[in-house]
Amino acid sequence: MTPHDGLSMPVHLLGHHLYEYSKGVRPMVMMTLSTRDADTVTRKLAERFVDYHVQTVTEAKVNVFFGNPSCVAMVRSVVRKPLNQLTPEEDFILGTLLGYDREQQCRRFLAMAQAGREGAGREGAGRDGAVS
Repeated sequence: MTPHDGLSMPVHLLGHHLYEYSKGVRPMVMMTLSTRDADTVTRKLAERFVDYHVQTVTEAKVNVFFGNPSCVAMVRSVVRKPLNQLTPEEDFILGTLLGYDREQQCRRFLAMAQAGREGAGREGAGRDGAVS
């Protein structure tokens, strides 16, 4: 909980993410949240008419993707499994949509493709289903 306003930290950070989205800093945001926080966040997104998609991570955690409708539609189409099981191509698309550094995304893609890892065994690599 934050001492300022009684909001949990993820809900408090939503304001910052919405500001960046509204200014065009990033086209899409992903937050990993407790299901309780996700209810609050999705309600606030709906009130602001911001498109979003919720992906279950565990019984207690979800990923909430929000931002430009076309980006969120792409996530709905591409992200159909846990993030640590994405193919190198799917991982590249997601990272690009989230505004990650393009050169790093290219290096990450090449390393994953060269290793022949179609999304397996990448825990801790930045998108393991538990980042915000």
